Amino acid sequence: MHSQERLEVLLEKPEAAPKPNVSLRNNRQDEDAGAAFVLESKGKWWHAGFHLTTAIVGPSILSLPYAFRGLGWGLGFFCLTVMGVVTFYSYYLMSLVLDHCEKAGRRHIRFRELAADVLGSGWMFYFVIFIQTAINTGISIGAILLAGECLQIMYSNLSPSGSLKLYHFIAMVTAVMIALSQFPTFHSLRHINLVSLLLSLGYTFLVVGACIRAGISENAPPRDYSLESSESTRVFNAFTSISIIAAIFGNGILPEIQATLAPPATGKMVKGLSMCYTVIFFTFYSAAVSGYWVFGNKSNSIILKSLMPDEGPSLAPVPVLGLAVIFVLLQLLAIGLVYSQVAYEIMEKKSADVNQGIFSKRNLIPRIILRSLYVVFCGFFAAMLPFFGDINGVVGAVGFIPLDFILPMLLYNMTYKPSKSSIRYWINTSIIIVFTGAGLMGAFSSTRKLVLDAKEFKLFSSDVVD
Repeated sequence: MHSQERLEVLLEKPEAAPKPNVSLRNNRQDEDAGAAFVLESKGKWWHAGFHLTTAIVGPSILSLPYAFRGLGWGLGFFCLTVMGVVTFYSYYLMSLVLDHCEKAGRRHIRFRELAADVLGSGWMFYFVIFIQTAINTGISIGAILLAGECLQIMYSNLSPSGSLKLYHFIAMVTAVMIALSQFPTFHSLRHINLVSLLLSLGYTFLVVGACIRAGISENAPPRDYSLESSESTRVFNAFTSISIIAAIFGNGILPEIQATLAPPATGKMVKGLSMCYTVIFFTFYSAAVSGYWVFGNKSNSIILKSLMPDEGPSLAPVPVLGLAVIFVLLQLLAIGLVYSQVAYEIMEKKSADVNQGIFSKRNLIPRIILRSLYVVFCGFFAAMLPFFGDINGVVGAVGFIPLDFILPMLLYNMTYKPSKSSIRYWINTSIIIVFTGAGLMGAFSSTRKLVLDAKEFKLFSSDVVD
């Protein structure tokens, strides 16, 4: 019997062939410093909620009145609501796909690897990493630029005849970002992102209160909600506004955020999304309604500029607006940190040694050098291109819409293979078609605005072009 049992064991070994593949995959993951360090998986569901809120609810919500300016009340409410519902649905589907892969033994912690695995395409890996890198770098540049502008606003109010220019403040922000960039892991930002969540609520309600006060004051501006008289201009403005709203709801790093959750992550992301969208509901609608109600079709690209016009008195108490600007400035630092994480994990996947400690000299020195160079790169472009809002409009249309409105539906259909007669299949397919068209039109209209504004562009200017 003993020899027979040995024979049976030998005969059974070929049937266990798949196990070494799983082991090899795990070994490769264990040697991946970008995964082990930057995307460390220790978080709770509420930590994911903090990260998601920082990634979505930022100062860009203060441009919602400007987006309504190109849509009007009815279409503005409709587009804002549809974008909210569709993005929540989209992120929910992506979390289901990630959960499904994890249960199958293929836990994905990067968007590019998820897309390549589910769609079975090598080129999809490079498409996603290109789009994701463009979006994340663009947001990092924009965060530094806007933070520098916040400092400039405060400085110009305190010292109207001061000699410091915008690029000086951008250099200051860059120096602070270099120091903050040394937080080694995404998970280590959880407390910063909790503060970021509170800051977003703080400046939103300060601005909403300021708008209400301005609207009922004796100096309230005349209200006009009419759209452009030219039909073609109205169409272009509408699609530009749709691109703005899509970019505001955009979040191209959901798989990386889910990666910060301690496994198993199944079901945890939905709770984080629910927290995030609760904040979204209160901040997005209040900012959009109050700002557009007061300023109508005279709304500036950022509602703070409407409240602090270049000519005439401020329409709100200066201390209130000053505090709102400080809140915005502080949150921009958190946003820059969050969207830099993908760049850091890409760099450290090859530059760091997972077999040595995260704070070992071998890993610390390359991390300081590479992250500092990345932040300096972003700071340089922020100073050189103070008209980055127009460029971000194009990036939002060609970047956020594919990642947030098209790929998640496609990934779900490929993973779960719903029947072609099912309602979910047709909902997903309809969203893909509609937002592909909206993305193309948005890209065209945003590029058109970029060309029209080109005459105002000046490298290293001290004025930001709206």
